[in-house]
Formats: sequence, structure tokens, C-alpha cells
Amino acid sequence: MATRHMTMPLHADTRKLLAAGSALFLTGAIAALLIFTSFGGITRRQGPHSNAGWIALMIAMSCLPTGTLSLLLGISKAIGERRR
Repeated sequence: MATRHMTMPLHADTRKLLAAGSALFLTGAIAALLIFTSFGGITRRQGPHSNAGWIALMIAMSCLPTGTLSLLLGISKAIGERRR
């Protein structure tokens, strides 16, 4: 007989943190991917080769750290709620 673990639902603020962190991180990851695939790449001396590449670089540099920290906060909050 298999035992089922009852999972407690997450609080609304934890769900919002996880959703926002995931969205920001995915936006930054897609922007970073587009720099290399669609917007001409990046060289060490000159940076991105197009205006769209520069915009994608700014988006990636702002969304990746913020999304990572928000996602880590949401994950740690979900773990803390699970232990209660």
C-alpha cells in the first residue's frame, strides 16, 4: 500500500514570488540566448553587434540577477512553509 504525502498549499505571496522570479529569470535567459543566436553575437572588444543586441544585453543583465534572487527567495520560503 502506497502512502500519499499531503502537500500543504503555498501561501499567495510565495506563489507570487515563485511566478515573478521564474518569469524574470526566463526573460533574462531568452534575452541572453537571443544575443548569440539572432542579434549577431558578442565580441570581447566591441560587445553586441546590433542595437537589438545591446537592448537584449541590458535586459539579460537586469533580469537574470533579479530573477535568480527572487526565485531563490521563493524557493527558500516554500521550503520554510513546508517545514511548518
